[in-house]
Amino acid sequence: MLPKPELYPDWVIAQEAEKNMKTIFQLADEAGIERDELIPYGHYITKVDYKKIYSRIKNNSDGKYIVVTAITPTPFGEGKSTTTIGVIQGLGKRCKKVSCAIRQPSAGPLMNIKGTAAGGGLSQCIPRTEFSLGFTGDINAVMNAHNLAMVALTSRMFHEANYSDEVLNKKGLKRLDIDPNRVEMGWVMDFCAQALREIVIGLGGPKNGIPMKSRFDIATSSELMAILSLANNLQELRERIGKIVVAHSKSNNPVTTEDLEVAGAMTALMFHTINPNLIQTIEGQPVFVHAAPFANIAIGQSSIIADRIGLKLSEYHVTEAGFGSDIGFEKFWNIKCRNSGLKPDAAIIVATLRALKYHGAVEGASKIIPGNPIPKEYFEKNIDWIEKGMKNLFHHINIVKKAGINPVVCINKFHSDTHDELEFVRKTCELAGIPVAISEHWAKGGQGALELADAVINACQNESGFEFLYDTNLPHISRIELVARQIYGADAVEFSSTALDKLKNINSDSEFSGFSICIAKTHLSLSDNPALRGVPEGWQLFIRDILIFKGAKLIVPVAGEINLMPGTASTPNFRKIDIDLNTGKVTGI
Repeated sequence: MLPKPELYPDWVIAQEAEKNMKTIFQLADEAGIERDELIPYGHYITKVDYKKIYSRIKNNSDGKYIVVTAITPTPFGEGKSTTTIGVIQGLGKRCKKVSCAIRQPSAGPLMNIKGTAAGGGLSQCIPRTEFSLGFTGDINAVMNAHNLAMVALTSRMFHEANYSDEVLNKKGLKRLDIDPNRVEMGWVMDFCAQALREIVIGLGGPKNGIPMKSRFDIATSSELMAILSLANNLQELRERIGKIVVAHSKSNNPVTTEDLEVAGAMTALMFHTINPNLIQTIEGQPVFVHAAPFANIAIGQSSIIADRIGLKLSEYHVTEAGFGSDIGFEKFWNIKCRNSGLKPDAAIIVATLRALKYHGAVEGASKIIPGNPIPKEYFEKNIDWIEKGMKNLFHHINIVKKAGINPVVCINKFHSDTHDELEFVRKTCELAGIPVAISEHWAKGGQGALELADAVINACQNESGFEFLYDTNLPHISRIELVARQIYGADAVEFSSTALDKLKNINSDSEFSGFSICIAKTHLSLSDNPALRGVPEGWQLFIRDILIFKGAKLIVPVAGEINLMPGTASTPNFRKIDIDLNTGKVTGI
């Protein structure tokens, strides 16, 4: 018997569950994966050789494809990963062959406020500690490959500044004439470090390089992570890495990783990352872990490769998209599905009563401070706040419906929720013709997710009318305006002069016509202002810059004050994490 979630922290429950884990060989055998398709990392973690397994199962019929998204996130967290794991546990209880694909947690939020992405309560993936702390090294590989590109760039600039063309030619180098004011990339690290958002490098004299401004972003926002998420195979990974634009020359020519002759080494560093990782839920269902979070500043999707394998092995495969439907689901819909050709059968929209109260709270409600205890009024019965917050839920329902996908609302139930409030949400959804399930997977595991599992099964029986929001023949500025109006609910879009100049150049180059829009925007509001809750009205989206990820084939408009390097709060999780010196177990995650 596992400890009760309302009495014990998640890491205690996980460590107890890990005493009865299936070995990777048992897990793989039950999932339909053969031993020679495994690349083991110990007894309970393995990578899956994507090429071997897919060549064997590629002719299998695809199972049902379900994506998990949510209403606009709050500082509380709505339990999207918990629900992803919970629903496959529930489907497992219904004797369905299942799998899910989730994203590897970044050390940034793990050591900051959000914590791990392992799920919670009785709906977690295990082994939790290893999953949370570096796992099989995929994020580290992305980080090293990204920083190697910056090493190649800065060293090349140094040598070009110190050698004549004749000497460069003898060394087999062509002068790239890189403009230090047109460096497109920065460095990355997998922590939230606001002190590194703007830096100066090359100080200390001529031997240390050329002094210039630079920056650090969080590792998971790297273009390389987007490429990993979207690549269909190793060949495509290599090709896309070679097209990454690191800087521009003084004559305005792009300088790519291929020009720097570093793309091959970057791919070598990332070679093992192409293979999805495999672990298990507390109840023993297979969980593929591949790619990384941050749909607000990156693509934030589990990988196409993991989904392809899961769909060929399972009757029901559930994948996770980051944050709310305006952010992660929109990118799943218009970027990931466009790259994969896969069409989802249903979408689960996760909500909680306290999140609905947050979006319906009246002026004067207690201020929410990330890392601090949740104010007591969010645990008290308040139908009025919930009714107002339902506007946000229905906005997200309509986003999913615009994609032609069958929505299922999941109310992720907490033990403090009241019956009257839950029934109010249920009846409001049902009156609108929206399937809704009140799920207790956090407290009861798969047994508590049976209602949700049944709702998903029913939704998948209805044919999906999936279609993209925009055609790739549409100019990029029009695509941005379409997403802003149709998805976020903006009245209009305002562009900075810098953004307009870049869009003009993009529009004049046919190479960019097939690139998708991947807007970087706060996840805490439908607008670009994180303070605006619910469904803001009478506002304009402000696009201050445009980034071009040529390898990932993404045009990235940067909205509002969003930053590619989050900051660490005053009450970070690392203050609670330690090692039990008697058992060697990590505590506090």
